[in-house]
Amino acid sequence: MQTERSSAAVPVPIAPPVRLLMGPGPSNVPPSVLEAMAKPVIGHLDPAFLAIMDEVQAMVRQVFRTKNRFALPISGTGSAGMESCFANLLEPGDMAIVGVNGLFGMRMAEVAARYGANVIRVEAPWGMIIPDHVMVEAIRLHRPKVVALVHAETSTGVLQPVEAIARAAAESGALTILDCVTSLGGCPVEIDGWGIDAAYSATQKCLSCPPGLSPVTFSERAIESVRSRKTTVPVWYFDVTLLAQYWGSDRVYHHTAPISMIYALHEALRLALEEGLEVRFQRHRRNHEALIAGLAAMGMELASEEGHRLQMLNAVRVPVGIDEAAVRRRLLSEHGIEIGAGLGPLRGTIWRVGLMGASSSRENVLTFLEAFGSALREQGMAATGDAREAALAEYGRS
Repeated sequence: MQTERSSAAVPVPIAPPVRLLMGPGPSNVPPSVLEAMAKPVIGHLDPAFLAIMDEVQAMVRQVFRTKNRFALPISGTGSAGMESCFANLLEPGDMAIVGVNGLFGMRMAEVAARYGANVIRVEAPWGMIIPDHVMVEAIRLHRPKVVALVHAETSTGVLQPVEAIARAAAESGALTILDCVTSLGGCPVEIDGWGIDAAYSATQKCLSCPPGLSPVTFSERAIESVRSRKTTVPVWYFDVTLLAQYWGSDRVYHHTAPISMIYALHEALRLALEEGLEVRFQRHRRNHEALIAGLAAMGMELASEEGHRLQMLNAVRVPVGIDEAAVRRRLLSEHGIEIGAGLGPLRGTIWRVGLMGASSSRENVLTFLEAFGSALREQGMAATGDAREAALAEYGRS
């Protein structure tokens, strides 16, 4: 008797197109990081893998600039890191002050509320920072358990000042949670220096690793807060006391770690430290300034507050009469370049142009400016200054 075969065709192997990723993430992944993912899979409790885990933790501490014992990659994207911070540090009825000046501040507030916190949103217009004094006044008035901020707001291109707010939170006895998803590896992040109690990031932005892990860190004060909870951490998978037993010397089984992703993160962190963090930050700053010079020569403006602009993510205003979606489509179809659209109230009014990790290079800046100018001319925008020459002139000054 013959076995009946399915009449459905078997899909052919995938062949994704090659793209220049200059949107809000992911960024392009270096070849050695992709090669690391192809290395042999071994057991998640194999002594050889445990040694790799130890090295990853040490490097996570270095990029976060912290001595915290708890510093490791959560198995999940950056949103998993966010979830882990709020799930561990908040209990029903706790008060949380959340800075909201973009999509990810809004998400922080929603996650805090889902864990039963009484959330006070301190807001600023999208594209602007939240002034120190506004947050400090709210902290002193309400004396919350948790204060949460987005360091680099990916939806608006704004870099939020942190230090004075974290200091006021500590003085009031509050724990500070910091979203470093877009900032880690692209600009200074000083967890110990700023007095941050919990922080999370993601692998696919300035670390230029595929998405799937979220580096997180908790201070000793934060860990003690978790241990002294009146209620059990409501999410078993993100309970830091359990994760610490797996990632620590006890090696108590918790979950099957994503072996190949840990390999990739190991290589991505190694590359960042090999380059040198200060050199890496300078590279991001130099390419940002050259991009801005080129855009200015074209008559383009940024939508984020001057003096507080991300050097990794640029919010570019869409000129009147230009179809922003058509420009993005042309960049992708004709040039293989991906950039991002605006979100929320900025939808249709900005493009989000990323210069993160491996995607932040002189070659990419010049390639983008030429393609962007071509796409704008297709929309009927008259050419003004020479964007390439303006960018090159800026590089000559740096």
